[in-house]
Parts: sequence; C-alpha cells; structure tokens
Amino acid sequence: MKFDTLFSNPPVWVATSVIYQIFPDRFRRSNRVETQKNLFLKSWGSNPEDDGFQGGDLYGVIDGLDHLQAMGINCIYLTPIFSSAANHRYHVYDYFQVDPLLGGNAALISLITEVHQRDMRLVLDGVFNHCGRGFWAFHHLAENGKSSPYRSWFHVHQWPIRPYPSKGEDCGYKCWWGLPGLPKFNHADPGVREYLLAVGRYWLECGIDGWRLDDPAEVPEDFWVAFRQEVRKVNSQAWILGEIWGDARPWLQGEHFDSVTNYRLGWSSLCWAAGDRLCQNYQNPEYPLSPISGKKLIEIWHTTAGWYRPEINRAQMNLLDSHDVPRALHTLQGDVKALKLSLLLLFLHPGAPCIYYGTEIGLNGGPNASHSNGPEPYCREAFPWDQLWDVDLCNYVRRLKQLRDSRLNCGQGPLVWQVAGLDSLVASSVGWQIWINRSRESGVALPKQTEIQESFCGTCCDGTLGVQSAVLITATNCCRVES
Repeated sequence: MKFDTLFSNPPVWVATSVIYQIFPDRFRRSNRVETQKNLFLKSWGSNPEDDGFQGGDLYGVIDGLDHLQAMGINCIYLTPIFSSAANHRYHVYDYFQVDPLLGGNAALISLITEVHQRDMRLVLDGVFNHCGRGFWAFHHLAENGKSSPYRSWFHVHQWPIRPYPSKGEDCGYKCWWGLPGLPKFNHADPGVREYLLAVGRYWLECGIDGWRLDDPAEVPEDFWVAFRQEVRKVNSQAWILGEIWGDARPWLQGEHFDSVTNYRLGWSSLCWAAGDRLCQNYQNPEYPLSPISGKKLIEIWHTTAGWYRPEINRAQMNLLDSHDVPRALHTLQGDVKALKLSLLLLFLHPGAPCIYYGTEIGLNGGPNASHSNGPEPYCREAFPWDQLWDVDLCNYVRRLKQLRDSRLNCGQGPLVWQVAGLDSLVASSVGWQIWINRSRESGVALPKQTEIQESFCGTCCDGTLGVQSAVLITATNCCRVES
C-alpha cells in the first residue's frame, strides 16, 4: 500500500537538524538519581572494557544541554534507555519503564520538557527485534515451559529452553546473532505485534520526536508498515529512522522508514581525509576502512545519493562513527586536523549530521584502544567533564552549523563536487566555493579573482590554501575548477 504525501515524506525538520548521539551510561552522572544511592557503580572513567555501570543518567543529559546547545545541536539521539541488565541497554526487560538507574520515567519526562523548551528534539532507540532474558514474557516462558501462555511470543524449537546454556549446548530458541541473552520476538504473534506497537505509540504520546530502529532488517517488513501507520497517527512529524548501513532502497519507498543511518557518507569521508594514515584494523564489510582517492570518494557519494529521492537525502542521519564502530579520531590515528576536515565534509551534505558524544573534545576510544581495533566497548568511554580537554572543537562545530544555516539550508540545491589534484576537493554553488586540502605536505593555489570569506581547519594567505585545511571563497566562475 502507499501513503499520501503527508505520511510518506520524512518530517521537514530533520533537514535542518544537527544531531548529538548519547550513550547514557557514559555521558554524565548527575548524582540526583535516588535509585543509584547505596548501589555499586563503577568509578567515572573506568575502563570501558569492563562490565558494569558508571552511572550516567538522564538528569545528567539535562545538565549537559547548555554544552550541546552552545554547539548548535538541536536534536538528541539516545541509545536505549529502557530497563535492562546491560549498560548498553539493548537487553530490554521492560519497554514501558525507563531504567531506574537513569532516573526512571520521571527523568525522561523532565528531559523531554527541557529539550522542547529549548526548541530541540529527542529521538529514542527502539529495540523491537529482540528483548533481554529478563523480559517478563520470556521469563514466564522460562519458568513454565510449554505451559506458558506466552510460548508463541518467541521462536522455540526445543524444550526445555536453556536461557543459560553450557558451551556447545542449544538454548532451544531463536536469538539475535546466536546470543542466548537476546531472544527474538515472533512478530507473527498478534500479542507481540500489539505490545510493540503500543510501545511505539506510548512514548510518542509522552512527547518524544521519533524512533531510531535497531537492526530493523531482521524484523518482518509488514510489521514496519503497521508501525509507520501507528506512529503517523500519533505525530505526523515524528521521525522514523532505520539502522540500515548500506543500500536501503527497499526500506525507503514511503511504507517503512523516513531515512537510515548513512554510514557510507561517514566512512568514505574518513577514508579520504586520513589518506595513508588511516587505521585499518577494524574489519566490517559495511564500514570498510581503506584509503581512497577524491575521485572514488565523489563516486561513493554520487552512488549513495542517487539511490534515493531528494526528500530522503535531506532526512538521512549522516554519521562518522557511533557506539558500534571505532571512534573517528581512533580511525584517524589521533589526527585532529583530519577529524575537522571529516566533520566539514559531513556538514556539507544534505541530511542531518550526527556527532557522537565526545567527538568535540577528542575522545578516541579509551586508554586501551591503541591495543585493539577500536570498536565497542572502547568507543563507549565516559565523558571527562571534570578534566582538562586536550581537544576542544565545540566552537568549530558551532561554525559548521552556522555554515549550514547560512549557505545550505536556504533553498539551494546540493553542492557540485569536483577533484582538484591529488589531495584536494572543491564544492561549488552559485557564487561561492569551498576548497578542501587533505595534504600534510603541500598547499594549494586558489583561483584568481576570489575573495576569502571564511577559513576552516587552518589558515590561508597570499592566495594559497594551507595543508590540511579548507576555505570558503567567492569566485567569478564557480562551476569551473582552476588548478
């Protein structure tokens, strides 16, 4: 079935959003959550490799809103916040209860109120493919076996089920990636469908502005058709974002999602900006890390954008990194100038740029990241609020937001990208260009008869663009690249 334009197009507000992704347990501890008192919490800044909870909470997110708003952030995406026995909270056991360690439902309502008073938006992570072992219906199944009235809520192929199987032992039920702690829902069961749809409706009615959907390709597509209908009934401007890392054309035809997590823009930007200093230890075919040329970079961008209609491209979540992959600065081997160039590339594209918490202060994966490939859990370190920051890109992010607002969010079409030699790119629009140089050794001569408007990532003088820098200029002929 097809929806009318109101229901099939993404919400228009996404196009002008700058998103900040927060991993709640590691962002900020407020010391105002009564439930945390007299409990054993890890010390703030503990090794992210360790299990356990460091005590970040939603009141801490409220305390951090001034910091975010000063950078121009106007949308927050929280990784899961519902009751769970895992610090990442993808093992949900109660979808109607915000984890008490985060401050409970009252803390979320306070956060929604504070965010909306600042003209910001809030998006939650929906984990609707699987639950945790502690989920009430699965617990009922574990206790009662075949006699449980909830037996059809899950895919059981062997009785009795073994939620904690011995090595080599079959747990007896279908689970996410073979992990017994993550039993998969049976979405064909009417009770499961209604329960999960009710979750989607409930938190929208509480005031959230959208859902980021975890691993949605493993859920039957007809469920997402129903989910979209329910979401739009509650809020026609709610954002439905699917975690799809590659070609998402089947999911973006107006029946399922508004947009997806556009990792292709992120990893390609990092691969170009880093050049031959790219860290390539992380192995993931959906997030390939290998140095690329400017020509290849633009080819990837054109291919990706060409998959979707303009309304979709303007609603994509464009991200360099996240809680699932190595931090950008780790991939760039600590090169802050390359990080600034990567962020600039991110902000110059249609869609909503997403900054992973701590990128603005140079978090790079924790003290042990250099001895690993850098992804989880190293990319989930605590935000060092009480320490001096070696890197401070807060003002730089604010400038990038201002650039988007003044140059890109005013009705102009996408920029025209071209290569300018081995290490430089030029992005052109009517009356202006941005020149970007990734080289660490040599500068680039700018075209004649240009006026420098703003410098990014470095300085320029005498008509020359410096190493690892970028500059916005006005040009007499902005559709032609001059070497």
